[in-house]
Amino acid sequence: MEFRTDLSYTKSHEWVKLEEDTATIGITDYAQDALGDLVFVNLPEEGDEVEAEAVFADVESVKAVSDIYSPVTGVVSEVNEELLDSPEMINESAYDAWFIRVDNVTDHTEFMTAEEYEAYVENEQE
Repeated sequence: MEFRTDLSYTKSHEWVKLEEDTATIGITDYAQDALGDLVFVNLPEEGDEVEAEAVFADVESVKAVSDIYSPVTGVVSEVNEELLDSPEMINESAYDAWFIRVDNVTDHTEFMTAEEYEAYVENEQE
């Protein structure tokens, strides 16, 4: 399982890369592995507002539909349209298959470092 040190992580298994007031968001390698083969992604539209700790998307696997929570509050500036046609990209490389980019970030949930998130995942698996 991969834990990239240049990213921040949430307890709901999203990753975020915060650069100034723009956040790039996706789900972690652990999350995609736990979900299994993804077959559908439902994403917001550009210009939509997202709120920290609120659902902004969902993914459907052969097992279930799972909500994806925003780690930040702001406005969606870009959507990764490729995922709509190829949700398996998330399974292939979770950290390269970002979901959305959010501008004007005004708030965020509590983030964990890669080391903290790895320890969190290990405790969750016990």
